[in-house]
Amino acid sequence: MRMLVVEDDHDLNRQLCEALEDAGYVVDKAFDGEEGHFLGDTEPYDAVILDLGLPQLDGLSVLERWRRAGHSMPVLILTARDRWSDKVAGIDAGADDYVAKPFHMEEVLARVRALVRRAAGLASNEISIGDIVLDTKAGKVTKSGMSVKLTSHEFRLLSYLMHHKGRVISRTELVEHLYDQDFDRDSNTIEVFVGRLRKKFSSSLIETVRGLGYRLHEEDV
Repeated sequence: MRMLVVEDDHDLNRQLCEALEDAGYVVDKAFDGEEGHFLGDTEPYDAVILDLGLPQLDGLSVLERWRRAGHSMPVLILTARDRWSDKVAGIDAGADDYVAKPFHMEEVLARVRALVRRAAGLASNEISIGDIVLDTKAGKVTKSGMSVKLTSHEFRLLSYLMHHKGRVISRTELVEHLYDQDFDRDSNTIEVFVGRLRKKFSSSLIETVRGLGYRLHEEDV
């Protein structure tokens, strides 16, 4: 899962990025509204953390522009403002949730997980397919109740496929959602990690749809 953090406070931006990366997400960052708007307008994200009080272009304007352009990624706004009207304005502009500063990092992570779950139509932190269970909160995967050790890249790939199980996911979409903007898009790492997951679980876990991409089928597990 790929996240964008738009926060002008460099220390807080770093803390948010580190917490998200430790939780298994790939993260891009921006420190002003113009840069944040550009990234959100040109790159696909599974969720965005957006500060309202940004230089160059304020967070509400960034959010309004994204929504007018048809971008529907979940957005969690951060605000140091106490007035309820500012929170209402954020929701009306298209935000999906908000957190007021100061906040506990665990709350932000929990709200991000909830936004990603809702976007995928899921109601729980645990996603299952056959006897495979992925716990998005703990960052762990089990098969038949036994823990399966995965690398961070393998976990991200399996997590994205499980969040979209039953749908054909193109290689391009996987690359765009599993790596940051500096990743070499011509790399064949997706194919490598698909092969590793098949070895660790089942050769039928991930179906290759020729010319289109990959798909998980619950009945194939």
